[in-house]
Amino acid sequence: MDGLDLDLVAALQYAPRAPSSALAEVLDSSPSTVGRRLQRLQTSGQLRVVGQLDWSLVSDAHPRHVWLHAESGRAVEVARRLARMPEVQLVALSSGRADIYCVVHPSERARSTELLMTEIPSVEGVRAGQSDLVLRPVTRADAWTLDRLPPERLEALRPYRIHVPEQDGGAAASGPLTGDEIEVSGLLHADARTGSGDVARELGVSQSTAYRLVQSLLERGVVRPRVEVEPELLGMHLEVILSLTVRPGSIAHVAEKLAAHPSARYVSVVAGEVSLIHHGAFRDERELGRFITEDLAALPGVADVRSSVLLEVMRRYWIDRADGLLGEARLPFTRKDRPGR
Repeated sequence: MDGLDLDLVAALQYAPRAPSSALAEVLDSSPSTVGRRLQRLQTSGQLRVVGQLDWSLVSDAHPRHVWLHAESGRAVEVARRLARMPEVQLVALSSGRADIYCVVHPSERARSTELLMTEIPSVEGVRAGQSDLVLRPVTRADAWTLDRLPPERLEALRPYRIHVPEQDGGAAASGPLTGDEIEVSGLLHADARTGSGDVARELGVSQSTAYRLVQSLLERGVVRPRVEVEPELLGMHLEVILSLTVRPGSIAHVAEKLAAHPSARYVSVVAGEVSLIHHGAFRDERELGRFITEDLAALPGVADVRSSVLLEVMRRYWIDRADGLLGEARLPFTRKDRPGR
């Protein structure tokens, strides 16, 4: 990616549904150039603008961070097998805490025991494993942005940002989805820049109805648009999962500080051997070293830190990828107890 590509990524991270005309004005370019750039990035598989669904609407189970040790020489084949399992949201080869790191999201709470205790351990080549239960996400990938655009340019994009009020219980607190809302959620998950005209044609409804459906899902936080791109393409050559043991009285403070750090792709409070998981993207080893020895060292209550470097990501947010290029965005399941299913 060149400079304009990176600026476009940064602008889309800040306002994923901003029209090409607004993006062009902010980037001192033309709408046709911005449109061609975006089309090229998407067609080549370098970038997707996807809709991140609130997990309470996908499943009644919380996700798990899963760490697996493979038999000698079999980590790659094990990871490939895991990537074919519909409830494995992310799978990567790693060094450090385990050979393979996964994020597993059971399709329903009742599936958790069978999935974690039988199905995954039974994958040929798996030697041992452990997991951490996500209790609460502190920040998610839709909040991660490149620090490239000056404040005045971001301010010009502010009218196109979607402001979602936080609510206890997640988006599910706003009530169950209708059949049409489920269909629109699927369309926005695959392409979060889908307009009301396309939604109207797909569902066979009026454009005004389609507009209300889209706006309701976005404003309630049911769907959160985000840019999906491999950090390596953005100059972030190190992805690291940091597992932190923190004194109970300091967990909330440390989690808040980690979530505000520029490296944070995902931070969650977990139950397991550790207290917090910080998924960070760093430019190089020096930047990671400063984070561990200076930023983390300054946080009171951190008792232990274990680092796992991601060597190759094979699937992320249910999107398969190879050599940094993305496949199609497609959720493997939705809540069975939702209306219209």
